[in-house]
Formats: sequence, structure tokens, C-alpha cells
Amino acid sequence: MTTLSRSGIFIITSICLVVFIVSAFKLLKLNLNQSKHNADLEAKILEAQLKLKEQELKYLKMQIHPHFLFNTLNTMYGFALKKAEQTPDMILKLSNLLDYLLYQAEKPFVLLSEEIAHIKDYIELEKMRFHNTLHVEMNISQTSENITIAPMLLIPFIENSFKHGSIQNGVLHIHIELSTSLEHIYFRITNTNSESGAAQGGIGLENIKKRLELLYPNAYQLTIHDKSKVFDVELQLKTTPHA
Repeated sequence: MTTLSRSGIFIITSICLVVFIVSAFKLLKLNLNQSKHNADLEAKILEAQLKLKEQELKYLKMQIHPHFLFNTLNTMYGFALKKAEQTPDMILKLSNLLDYLLYQAEKPFVLLSEEIAHIKDYIELEKMRFHNTLHVEMNISQTSENITIAPMLLIPFIENSFKHGSIQNGVLHIHIELSTSLEHIYFRITNTNSESGAAQGGIGLENIKKRLELLYPNAYQLTIHDKSKVFDVELQLKTTPHA
């Protein structure tokens, strides 16, 4: 009886041990399957978020195109009515801007030097329109030619200054400052403002704020001061050079 009792205890213990091991393997397998399912689900959610982000960026770019073209074509229309001698030169500069807008703006990033070149073309167009009532001062210093930036990110700030800036004492004053390091871009633009200090905004600035959130999350600082005589925009971007 003693031997039989011991054998029973051994058998029961063995059965419990086997059940425990099998259950442990079963739970481990279920956990692994659940982890894989969760990982697949997270990947699908991330992919959906990325697609949504891409669609939103495309929508914001589509907003830039007609807004930019409308302002530029308005300027050209005025020159055409006056049959001004500068019209052919204006058409050439507009052609360069359109090339940048249609082809380069579709890229996620372009060289900062390209953005600067088209900013200068845009300013030259505006100088033709304003004649002697415009004073633009640009201070640009670059540490590297390989620094990139999202296309059409700075030009709307320039546009906004010409569109909403106020002529004071017969002149619209605009000051542009741009400097770079290997990891940062610093941009600042100021223009004379009306005495009322009315807010300057519209599609351009709102569009840029949304694009900054999507393209440079936690990597930018935008400060806007709408004062009684000066409208001041300051943008700092954290970026890296690309070969």
C-alpha cells in the first residue's frame, strides 16, 4: 500500500507538471500570437497615419499654388495694362518661379540655396511693381550648400510682407535675415505695419503653421509679433545637411 500510495502521488505530480508545462507553452504561444497581431495592427495604424499626413501635406501644397499664382499674376496684369518695358523680364522671372513651383515643390525637401534663389526672383518681381516705394534689405549667411528645407516654406512669409505691409512715409520697408549652421536655420522678416496694428494672416501664414507641425514636429519655433508699426516674424528650424 505504501508503494502504491507513493506511485499515485508520483503519477499525480507528473500529470500536474505536464499540464503546467503544456499550459505554459500554450499561453506563451497565445502571447506571441497576440504580440504579433498587436505589432501588425500598430504597423497598419502607423501606415494609415503616414498616408493621412502625406494627403494633408499635398492639400496644403495645393493651397499654396493658386494663392501664390494669384498674387503674382495680379502684378503682371498691372504691368501688361501699362505696357511697361519690364513686362518681358517679369515674364521670365515668373517662368522661373513657375518651374520651381510645379516641379521642385513636389519634392519633400530642396536645397536651401534653391529656395533663396526663388525668394530673390520674387522680390525682383515686387520691386518692379513698387518702383521707388519699396526698400528691401536682405542679410543672408550660409555655412553649407547642402542644407535642405521644405520647398515653398519661406516664400509665403515674403509674400505676406508685400501683401499686408503698409507704406510709411512713402516707402514699404522690409528687412530679411537668414543665417544657418550645420543643424539650424534662422529666418526673420519684418515689415512696416499700419498704425492700427491689424493682424496679418490669411491662407499663407495659417498654411505654413500647419506644414511646420507636419514637417518639423518639435523641431521648430515660430514667433509672430504684430505691433503698431512693425510686423515681425521669426522662425527657427532644426535641420541637418544632406549630400
